[in-house]
Amino acid sequence: MVKIGYDIYDSIIGKLYVVVSDKGVERVLLDKDEFDNYIQKNDIKEDKDICRETIRQLSEYFNQSRKDFDLKINIDTTEFRKSVYNEVIKIPYGQTRSYTDIAKAIQNEKAVRAVGQANRVNNIIIIIPCHRVIGKSGKMVGYAGNKIDIKEKLLRLEERF
Repeated sequence: MVKIGYDIYDSIIGKLYVVVSDKGVERVLLDKDEFDNYIQKNDIKEDKDICRETIRQLSEYFNQSRKDFDLKINIDTTEFRKSVYNEVIKIPYGQTRSYTDIAKAIQNEKAVRAVGQANRVNNIIIIIPCHRVIGKSGKMVGYAGNKIDIKEKLLRLEERF
């Protein structure tokens, strides 16, 4: 049986709801309602031990002593979205790419909107750094629903490292 648990981390961008299993990080969410629905639907209990390493690395990221995460992640999604997330993870700390750049990188230039949708439903924020994906014009568009202010805050944090 797979061990799975959650913990809540108070970060500089608000509470992060972290879910980790033996298979890896399952969720890092900003939205409490989404988190509550997920843990109730899957009957997941608090387990600080299983989440400890993920929260330690998130804390180091926010304290500007970590640029890259060394965590196993478990993404249960489509192959297309996995390809998007695998490309987004490659974006260097402190840099950005456009949705068009990501679509080209996964060799699906016409999938710009689908890339945007994949980023919108990313359940492992920060670790899969969708905040580094911006509009082609350089405009900040969409993040974790409609939390563009948080996207901007994360990018400013990375500029100072």
